[in-house]
Amino acid sequence: MATVEAGSTITSRLKNLLRSPSIKLRRHKPGARKEDIGSKVTLEKVLGITVSAGRSLSCDPKTGLVAYPAGCVVVLLNPRKNKQHHILNSSRKTITALAFSPDGKFLVTGESGHMPAVRVWDVAERTQVAELQEHKYGVACVAFSPSSKYIVSVGYQHDMIVNVWSWKKNVVVAANKVSSKVTAVSFSEDSSYFVTAGNRHVKFWYLDEAKSSKVNSTIPLLGRSGLLGELRNNFFTDVACGKGKKASSTFCITSSGLLCEFNDRRLLDKWVELRTTVASCIIVNQEYIFCGCADGTVRIFNPNNLHFLSTMPKPHRLGVDIATVTEASRLFSNAADAKYPDTVGMTFDSTNQWLSCVYNDHSLYVWDIKDLKKVGKVYSALYHSSCVWSAEVYPETKDSNQACLPPNSFITCSSDSTIRLWNMETSNIHGTALHRNILSNDLMKIILIDNNTQALLDTDCNCTGLADKVDVQTLDAKVGIRSVCVSPNGQHLASGDRTGTLRVHELQSLRELLKVEAHDSEILCLEYSKPETGMNLLASASRDRLINVLDASKDYSLQQTLDDHSSSITAVKFAANDGKMRMISCGADKSIYFRTAEQTGEGSVHFTRTHHIVRKTTLYDMDVDPSLKYAAIGCQDRNIRIFNISSGKQKKLYKGSQSEDGTLIKVQTDPSGLYIATSSSDKNLSIFDFYTGECVATMFGHSEIVTGMKFTNDCKHLISVSGDSCIFIWRLSSEMTINMRQRLAEMRQRVKVGEKCTPHKTTNTSFCCRRETIAVMCPVPALSSDSDKEGVDEGSDEDMTGKKLRSF
Repeated sequence: MATVEAGSTITSRLKNLLRSPSIKLRRHKPGARKEDIGSKVTLEKVLGITVSAGRSLSCDPKTGLVAYPAGCVVVLLNPRKNKQHHILNSSRKTITALAFSPDGKFLVTGESGHMPAVRVWDVAERTQVAELQEHKYGVACVAFSPSSKYIVSVGYQHDMIVNVWSWKKNVVVAANKVSSKVTAVSFSEDSSYFVTAGNRHVKFWYLDEAKSSKVNSTIPLLGRSGLLGELRNNFFTDVACGKGKKASSTFCITSSGLLCEFNDRRLLDKWVELRTTVASCIIVNQEYIFCGCADGTVRIFNPNNLHFLSTMPKPHRLGVDIATVTEASRLFSNAADAKYPDTVGMTFDSTNQWLSCVYNDHSLYVWDIKDLKKVGKVYSALYHSSCVWSAEVYPETKDSNQACLPPNSFITCSSDSTIRLWNMETSNIHGTALHRNILSNDLMKIILIDNNTQALLDTDCNCTGLADKVDVQTLDAKVGIRSVCVSPNGQHLASGDRTGTLRVHELQSLRELLKVEAHDSEILCLEYSKPETGMNLLASASRDRLINVLDASKDYSLQQTLDDHSSSITAVKFAANDGKMRMISCGADKSIYFRTAEQTGEGSVHFTRTHHIVRKTTLYDMDVDPSLKYAAIGCQDRNIRIFNISSGKQKKLYKGSQSEDGTLIKVQTDPSGLYIATSSSDKNLSIFDFYTGECVATMFGHSEIVTGMKFTNDCKHLISVSGDSCIFIWRLSSEMTINMRQRLAEMRQRVKVGEKCTPHKTTNTSFCCRRETIAVMCPVPALSSDSDKEGVDEGSDEDMTGKKLRSF
């Protein structure tokens, strides 16, 4: 035992001795470490929305802030200033419903998942002030009482519970069961009752406030069904209690398109037809009733007599080229055969007279309705409507005049059959082929593959339960773009879809150069070779176990097809070192193949296998560090394995996740090679020091797995994309940005002047100036015994002075 303790002490001393100075600066108190790494990276912007119905959209009546969910995050949007603030749900559970308190000081949220909570947040501080747990399966809707004293929450259908909370005391004052699927709740103006609506269900619940305040235990909640008459078999999608003169009335809409009014005796008094195929949401104030309907329609009625007043302008038509919508007149020119997304959620700002609408293609509009005859658009945004599979940052080009996209641009692809071009700058983007449009401040262009507009719609937004509106066969046949890659010179964009079709677009004109059925199954990864390889190749790898190598300089002619793998190929990368061009691939067959390129007599390229490594765990993703010397692989056992590309030997292994659950899905190194970001199947993100394996930052907020990550060229941000359809832009700490930029500057300077290599002060690495790649000399302690079992080679590299140092 004494020997073991002594050994561990020596190991810890070695670790402390060899740890880089930058890491030493980060380590303060042991108790403060977790908080430190959790605050290193902050969420700056969310490009996405996961509103599925009116119950998940709300407006602060005082400030006009619009709140909506994006995965596990509540976005607080100021439409006038186009500014976002964020509330992150620390439980990592998807936000399903939310509502502001009448004074705007608090926000209540409901969530899905096992043992979901009703949470109350301080809006100004963006901190949680109450956690209410009684539901088991999910919270369908939440609402504050007009007095802000109570919160009502309704569980999912299997939960079958309606709770009334005295939220400041964290107690349920009244509760009852409900057997129907409930989709909406609304409080009466005097707080004496609230109404729930759902499938063949409109129910009035009465709260005896005097009795509730005296009794300490939960009392039964008294409920009375609405008298539905001949409409009893309808699906009531939303409900809103009347205001002012109509405070005794309750208004509902049915999925079939009827606006109904219940009187003070719960009797269905009258109804009018909305002339739509589906109605989803309703908002009521003293002046208007807004009814959200199919095909982008919002009908406006007079609450006093249900007389029709007006129809709101429609949003953009499905499949519109947003780059051409640079003037308001283009937005309101309705084509006869145009199709529009359905309105699925609304909220009204009575102070500014702004109506916010969310549509089922995940677009958000804020309309100014001060004058119903001159409705204007205050704000709009368009987002992906389903899983985002990949993200690529547009490369920096030596000649800015040759750039097809402005600086700080990036590209994403999705199951919604679109490739989208984004820009993080709000300034104008003249000088490129793309100009600012009036539909989105962030989105420059949507490339819709095969003009399949049906794929743009999120069918989960169909809260009515009606499947007949959606053509299921059309949806099954939708393409869905699985991977994208930009050529190093920024001229071409390659994309692979789920059917195995490879496309190449010319980015200057966005013209399709190539469309070929390259694979029998979805293309999981694409990779262009870098300029330093001396070649211009494109590799595509698929679930069909094949890798195709194409020569981009010869009209993408096929050079070679490789069939070494026996299962799906998860990553393929090019690298150049030792004067040779390499290709590395890994896959679900637990194999890593290292290949070297050879020129044939005909001038074509042929790759031959040089190393084949098999591990005991599935290999999900890989990235090559900027030195082109090491390949980092994310594995099913949550480890990052780092291999020397020349020798094929494993040089280091460390944990790539803070969690003990799940697997590593993605790995991504930053432009300088100092850090490596990882995403895990537990939906969390982490950033590690590439050389020491120490975790320097953790992030959360996505409600589905993170499917792609990219550091920006300026080293300021990390972009993450997810199955929840959202894109998160994370701001890195200034310390991390400075470290990365400093290393990049030193790399360029040493290559430029060819001076003698010296160790980098933060990573203890040396830069070799005789070539454009970096010779990494990172003295690290020996690896753990479990990594030794996998044949870890701890060989030596020799620096320019001839002194041997233990390398990665």
